[in-house]
Amino acid sequence: MMSDTLRAVILGIIEGVTEFLPVSSTGHLLLAERFFNLGEGSFWNSFTVLIQLGAILAILVIYFVKLWRIALGVFSNPDDRRFVIGVLVAFLPAVVIGLIAGKYIKEFLFNPWVVCFSLIVGGAILLWVDQLDHNPTEHDATKFPLPMYLTIGFAQCLAMIPGVSRSGASIVAAMMLGADKRAAAEFSFFLAIPTMVGAFAYDFYKNRGEMNADHLGLVAIGFVVSFVTAIVVVNTFLSYVTRNGFTLFAWWRVIVGTLGLIALAMGR
Repeated sequence: MMSDTLRAVILGIIEGVTEFLPVSSTGHLLLAERFFNLGEGSFWNSFTVLIQLGAILAILVIYFVKLWRIALGVFSNPDDRRFVIGVLVAFLPAVVIGLIAGKYIKEFLFNPWVVCFSLIVGGAILLWVDQLDHNPTEHDATKFPLPMYLTIGFAQCLAMIPGVSRSGASIVAAMMLGADKRAAAEFSFFLAIPTMVGAFAYDFYKNRGEMNADHLGLVAIGFVVSFVTAIVVVNTFLSYVTRNGFTLFAWWRVIVGTLGLIALAMGR
């Protein structure tokens, strides 16, 4: 039997590796739980949400100087203020749709069949978009037009379907709207901050009565592991996609989704 500590470490690595890649961290975590017995039940469902804050802390550390400058300039610099408003505008659709439909999405869509099909379809879309002849006009994620921020926010809501990928949906939308690959990826990082902090706060508040000292210790382990892993992945990912695009991640989605469907068809 695998110890809970080892489960927490493995799930923390999966979260840190996949959260900011366009491959769906939720989908990978659900498949890992299903096929490798890495934790099932209400606590582990909450665990996978709570450790996302570790990955978000990695973004805050990597972009601390830029984010601190924006925070200081929000009341005096129109560009900084417009970016903050843009992030909030992009975040708003997820809040509204999540409150209205979140319960039903988890009840009906959080199953491995949906994850596998979503991975394959999303991979095909990412592959198609990556191979288009883009002529990007937006090269700075902090200076997108406000309507563009809002459209990306609606696209992000598709990621409420497990396997779609929050970062993947926002990256594809940004590129289709004229962003270059690096700017699209960076804005998906920035948009993750309010999105995932909100998800963490809501899930922790909802399940606070069920958390004991052992649970909090496991969350702390997963948090630290996802933080360290995400720091390495984000820096590597940006350098890679700037040079090579998203084809590797598109094919990864297709392969994982296909293997998952085969395993499910065989009764796993």
